[in-house]
Parts: sequence; C-alpha cells; structure tokens
Amino acid sequence: MTNVEKDILILGIESSCDETSVSVVRNGREVLSNIISTQIDIHKLYGGVVPEIASRNHVKNIDTVYHEALAEAGVTIDDIDGIAVTYGAGLLGALIVGVNFAKALSYSTGKPLIAVNHIEGHIAANYIAHSELKPPFVCLIVSGGHTALVEMKSFTERKLIGTTTDDAIGEAFDKVARECGLTYPGGPNVQAQAKFGESNIKFTGMDFEKIKDYNFSYSGLKTAVINYIHNKKQRGEKISIPDVCASFESEAICQVVNKSIFALKQFGYNKIALAGGVSANLYLRDKMDAEAKKIGASVFYPPLNLCTDNAAMIASAGYYNFIEGKSIVDPKTLVPTSNIAL
Repeated sequence: MTNVEKDILILGIESSCDETSVSVVRNGREVLSNIISTQIDIHKLYGGVVPEIASRNHVKNIDTVYHEALAEAGVTIDDIDGIAVTYGAGLLGALIVGVNFAKALSYSTGKPLIAVNHIEGHIAANYIAHSELKPPFVCLIVSGGHTALVEMKSFTERKLIGTTTDDAIGEAFDKVARECGLTYPGGPNVQAQAKFGESNIKFTGMDFEKIKDYNFSYSGLKTAVINYIHNKKQRGEKISIPDVCASFESEAICQVVNKSIFALKQFGYNKIALAGGVSANLYLRDKMDAEAKKIGASVFYPPLNLCTDNAAMIASAGYYNFIEGKSIVDPKTLVPTSNIAL
C-alpha cells in the first residue's frame, strides 16, 4: 500500500460517452476542480448520442479541459501523484480519446496510470459527497447501461448481488421519453412531465414486494408503455403524457426500491448508496428515503452534478486503487473496452 501520510492528488479523465471531463481530487474526497464539457445540446438535435460526433468533440475539447482543470485546482502536472482514466465501459470511440490522452500524459511524465471501471467511478461519487461513508454497504447502480445491486466489501472490492436481465432502467426511461415525444435526454424530461400527472395506469401489474430476487427487468415495462400509447393512438383516444410518465416512473422506481430494501434486510446492512445517472431522479430519492427509514437504514446519494458522468468520481475511484496498489497499468498497453463486467 502507498504511503498515505501525505496528501495525494489524482488527476481524473472521463470520456466514456458525451461528456469530456478532467478533475483534480485530493485524497479521494476533496474536489479541487471538476471541469465538464457537455455535448447535450449537440446530440439533442439527433434524439440521442451519436458516437462519431461524440468522439470528434472529445478530440476537440480534451486538451482545453485538461488545462482548465489544472488551472482551477492551482496545480501543475508535477504536483499530480497519479492519473486515473475511464477505460470502460462506454462508447469505444469516445473511450479511445480519453485513454490515449491519459496514456500519453502518463508516459511523458512518468506518473502512474490507473485504469478505472466507469461504474466504479459512479459508486465513488458518494465518497466525495459523504465524508463519513465507508464500506461495507449496498449500492444500487442505476444508469443508461446498468441496473444492479452490489455489495461493497471495501473501497476496491465488490460483489454483484443482482443485475438486469434485459434493459437497464435508464434505457427504459429514454425509450419511453422518445415514445412520448420528449426530447433527449429522456430521464429528466420524463421526471418533469410526471410532476403534472397521476400514477393511475398499471402497465404490468407486477407486485415487486412479492418478488424475492435481486435481478431487474425493464423490457416488459418499456414494451407495455409503448403498446399502451400505440393502442390509444390507433383508437383515436386522448393520451395524457403526464399520466403516462408518472405511471411509468412509479412502476420503474418501485422495482429498484423494493429490491434494494429486500437486499438490505437479507444481507443485514443499514446503509445503501445510489449511483449512476438515474440516481438524480427525485422520485427515486424520496421513495428510497421513505422505505429505508422504515427499517432504520441510511441512504446516500451524490449531488446532482456528480450523478452524471464526470472526472471527479473517476479520480476518487482511482485514489482508492492507487493507495492499495491496484489497477495501476502500463501506459503502453492499456486498451479501452466498450463492455466490462461490474
């Protein structure tokens, strides 16, 4: 293990999708800078992320973002102890830009290179937000590509409890949003519409309180919403988009909350953290808080700016690997990977 008596500064680099981000984090918890160049307005024109466009914009932005991050932190590259980069999962072309930039930086400066799993980064966002949070605990990961429950045994060791058998929850939100005529990104727009609607439509009729397993499924719910809208249109009937969104949101969120609470009780934990882009959903936060309170459990979630992709979470995850001597790789051999295990 690395000597941690002195402050350790980790430079984080994130480019897995449509955010180009570089951050400097001290001791895994204190964010000195977290610069994010987002492409949301660009991809909104196409109704979703276009991989080729994302990659080109990463190439265009990454050097500027890197220098802004150092300047805002008030440090130089000489002050950095290690360079952490997202090497997967994500869009391959987008990952290549961040990984190659990090490899070149590591090779040219001699700074250690730390390969970080993108989902590991989302979990670590909670360490930045909550200085008191330490493993062990259960973490619910909810994003466009993942829906999973993991048991965090230590800062660098985790065990998969349950995962999606088909679509991820974030993917379902995006597809339902598109079917409702809402713009990208879908999740926030479904949430906004749901505030004006009522949860009065039962799409699948499933009672998740009676389903005692840890795996998730959203393909059936997504398809039920699409069929409901198509059938209404074919019959010429009026569709309340707010009601559709409120009903879908309620059913989608109830699944992850009920299974999370079941896992807490079965594994004997009293702490659960939320991670990933969908953890920004306010209905999810309120529902999880209410249900966890009933069993005396505490809920942790990042601030909204750390729920979506950012480099601070990558730097935090990198720090814990760095001090334990894990995931430190040769900059000449690191290969970005679009799909990696949780």
